[in-house]
Amino acid sequence: MEATTVYVCESQPIVIEGLAKALEGVEDLRLIGSCQSIDEALDAVADLKPNIILFDQTVGNKAAFELIPKIRLRSVHSHTILWVTTVTEVESFRALQSGVRGILKKTLPISSIIECLRAVGKGNIWIENSISNQVVGFLNRRNLPRLTPREYEIVALICRGMKNKQIADALSITIGTVKVHLMHIFEKTGVKDRFELALEAHKLVGINPSEEVESAPVSN
Repeated sequence: MEATTVYVCESQPIVIEGLAKALEGVEDLRLIGSCQSIDEALDAVADLKPNIILFDQTVGNKAAFELIPKIRLRSVHSHTILWVTTVTEVESFRALQSGVRGILKKTLPISSIIECLRAVGKGNIWIENSISNQVVGFLNRRNLPRLTPREYEIVALICRGMKNKQIADALSITIGTVKVHLMHIFEKTGVKDRFELALEAHKLVGINPSEEVESAPVSN
């Protein structure tokens, strides 16, 4: 079985060393490089084309979000994971909307890090439960439609232009399940179709249009 390749952009060398040691005995994951700056990361991604890029939060969440389209231009099949110490509810949603495939807390055990890398390496989306619950709590406090964590994930993916099959593949669910979730979303929000949902998403998720980030293109 071919190993999933991982590249890390991390400001602390000792953290990189720790991750490398943790992955030494994991046959299906291989750390192929690391750096401490965004510019180095972009050059390395273009050259190495890793399956996963793990970005340290110290580059800044806004900078990380802006990097997604640049990464996709250099390596269309590379997926990005945001490696965070802390993250706000709205930043979590923006991360998903911008094209981040995983949000991983540095406080999680090695087993969770490996689980996240494997899931994203297979093309899925991985978010730790407490972060997902934070997003829903934040949006519900703003008197917005009370969607479930899965429904909010689907709204974010629709905002990125994903079709039902792409959403199903990303979330490891069936196309039929996606359609059921969409039916519930339409009922709760009052929109008539996915096009209207994408247009009205900024109201549904509590983000002003001026605050939205540019979505990355989605490959087939």
